[in-house]
Amino acid sequence: MNGNGESSRADGDRGGIRNPRARQRAVAIGVVRGTPGEDAELDELSELLRTAGVATEGRMVQQRAEPDPDRYFGRGKLDELKVEIKRVGANLVACDDELAPRQERNLESALGVPVIDRTAIILDIFADHAHSAAGKLQVELAQLEYNLARMRGLWTHLERLGAGRMDGGIGTRGPGESQIETDRRLARDRIAALRRDLRVVERSRGTMRAERERSAIPTVALAGYTNAGKSTLLNAVTGAGVSVGDRLFHTLDPTTRSFEHGGRKYLLTDTVGFIRKLPHQLVDAFKATLEETTLADLIVHVVDGSEPAASRDAAMRAVDSVLEEIGAGDTPRVVAFNKIDLLDADARRDLLVGRRGAVGVSATTGEGVEALLDAIEDAFAKTLEPVELLIPYGEGATLNELHEIAGQVDREDREDGVLVKARVPRSLTHRFSAWSVNGRAA
Repeated sequence: MNGNGESSRADGDRGGIRNPRARQRAVAIGVVRGTPGEDAELDELSELLRTAGVATEGRMVQQRAEPDPDRYFGRGKLDELKVEIKRVGANLVACDDELAPRQERNLESALGVPVIDRTAIILDIFADHAHSAAGKLQVELAQLEYNLARMRGLWTHLERLGAGRMDGGIGTRGPGESQIETDRRLARDRIAALRRDLRVVERSRGTMRAERERSAIPTVALAGYTNAGKSTLLNAVTGAGVSVGDRLFHTLDPTTRSFEHGGRKYLLTDTVGFIRKLPHQLVDAFKATLEETTLADLIVHVVDGSEPAASRDAAMRAVDSVLEEIGAGDTPRVVAFNKIDLLDADARRDLLVGRRGAVGVSATTGEGVEALLDAIEDAFAKTLEPVELLIPYGEGATLNELHEIAGQVDREDREDGVLVKARVPRSLTHRFSAWSVNGRAA
């Protein structure tokens, strides 16, 4: 609550990560498995913290095969971390991995400041960015499931997951040492209720999705690393006017808009941005949202072309990994390297070398957008089957449906009906089999 007794954040934000009264200052830590690259491994964690409203005052990494199972860092590195916390005046430690409850407790005990992990930060950002009813339900479910394993008599009721530590700051936990079993039961009951509510939402989405499938309008999903510029590209293609911002996970709830190209109508959906080590709680909780990607006919993989090659390639691998995880690995895709307006001519050429079918675009200036639309059209053309139909004049609805599905149609009015030549998706040719000339495709 703020000083006026009003909630300082949107409904559905139950993590209480930001502190409206005192700026939080964090030391970012991580375990590097393999050859360390200075502290570049923590760049993404620092960006997550910035998005969550937390300043990164220091960084520290330790090279080891696996984190210490009890304290994440080794004892000697913990001593160094204590010194660093005092030196920079930090009041928080942020870890680049998900911590086991035991690791979190031991770290806090050893360091004397609150400790949060990567998953808690992402959950808080999601809570801040969820605006639809479904998004808020999904965020609350993910937060409850994450916190259930960490409950140690910390809740007084389910309306706030945190109220005590750090005066409402990041990673807060509330008071109440004697009601742990009651609180766990209440949490499990709430989780069950949320899952029931989400099933209702999924059925509603399924109905809308079925309507889109009946209309046979091709669907394209924008997928990519968070902050790659997907929302800006959606606006450039469709004129949607979707809010954009320079922060991670600015878009959480999927947005679908239509556009036309080459005489054909398409539906374009902007989905939540991906990230490396995406918490499984989010993959599970946001299944309905991610289904917009899994059920799309085509995926446009949007990549920040202005990033250094190593970071760009790592981001692409992370997106490919998540697409595989959610069952969209085999969906046809077009790679769009965005933000080419920030590159010189040589860098633009290098960007596309060896990447057949990839397109360079600038969602900000509009450069390359037409080439992207052509690439989308070409990708769909590979899935089309030529048909030759003789449709009676009394079947006007069938003719209208064909125009909607096929876009461009060659027609010849004859005495016995309309002779039509068109290209339709293979999966839909059965709709017109009754009118096929000689009972077969052209």
